[in-house]
Amino acid sequence: MKLADIDHLGALGVAQLLTRAAEIFRGDSKRRGACVHLGDTGRLLVTGDLHDNPNHFVKVVNFARLDEPAHHVVLHELIHGERLMHGADMSWRMLAKVARLVEKYPGQVHVMLANHELAQAFNQPVSKGAGENTELFRAGLLCSFGDDAEIVDEAIQVFVRSLPLAVKTHSGILCSHSLPSMYDMKTFDIGVLDRDLIEDDYEARLGSAWQMTWGRNQKPEQLAGLAAAWGVKVFIAGHAAVPEGVAAAGEQLLLLNSDHEHGAVLALPLSYAISNAHELALRAIPIGSIEGSLGD
Repeated sequence: MKLADIDHLGALGVAQLLTRAAEIFRGDSKRRGACVHLGDTGRLLVTGDLHDNPNHFVKVVNFARLDEPAHHVVLHELIHGERLMHGADMSWRMLAKVARLVEKYPGQVHVMLANHELAQAFNQPVSKGAGENTELFRAGLLCSFGDDAEIVDEAIQVFVRSLPLAVKTHSGILCSHSLPSMYDMKTFDIGVLDRDLIEDDYEARLGSAWQMTWGRNQKPEQLAGLAAAWGVKVFIAGHAAVPEGVAAAGEQLLLLNSDHEHGAVLALPLSYAISNAHELALRAIPIGSIEGSLGD
C-alpha cells in the first residue's frame, strides 16, 4: 500500500480501517483466548521487530506470497522507528498498511502484541533512541490529522487491544514478541494465553500482557517450564538486540530482528518437525536477499 493511498483516507478512513482489522483479529476462528493456533498445512513466515522499516515490510509481504491461502505471516513491533519527519514519528502509516493487508488476507496476517504498541495505546513511556516514542508518535498524529488526531488515536487503542499475545503451530513453535522475565514469573498468569485479555493485563510491570511483551533474559529452566505448560518445543521472539538478525538463545529460544540492515526472517512449512532453536537459526533468511523494494 503506497503512502498516497493511506494519506487520502483521512482520519475517519484510517480509523475505520484499523477498526475493521481489529474485528478480523477478534473473529479469527483459529484464535482461542490470546493465542492463534495454526494447523499443519501451509507455510509460516515469522518476522522479528520491524520498527517502521518500510523497505523491509515490502520485502516481507512479497516473500509471504499471501495469494496462496495456506500461507501465513507473523508481524510484531510495527511502530516507533528511528526516522522522524518534521521532528515527529509517522509510523501510524505502518499500522494502516498492515491493517489493509489484514483486510485483504483475513486469517493469514497475524499481528502479535508488542511492548511498543502496548506503550502507545496505554500512554506508557518508551524509547528506542530517537526520543520518547509515545510523544513523538502522538506528534505524528497531530501533524497528519490536526484536530482529528484523536479519532485515529482511539482507533489505534482498539486495534492494539485486539492483538493476540502469541501464534502457535501444531508442530510446537510458539511465536510471541517476548516472554516474561524470570523475576515476573511469580506474578505472571501462565493461563493468559487461554483466555481473553482484560484491562489489568496491560498494567505496567504487573499485568501479564505487559510482562510477556517486556520480559528479557529468560533462563533455560524457565523456558522449559513454560514450554511444558504450553505444549511448546521452541519459542521464537524478538525484543532483543540481535546484530546478526538471528540468534539461538539456548535450545528453546530463537531471537529475530527484522528492522536493521542485517535483519532476518524465518520461513517454515507448518508441518516442519522441529528439533531445537539452533537448527531453526540455520534456516533464517536475510531480508536483504529477498526481492522487492519501495521503488518497485
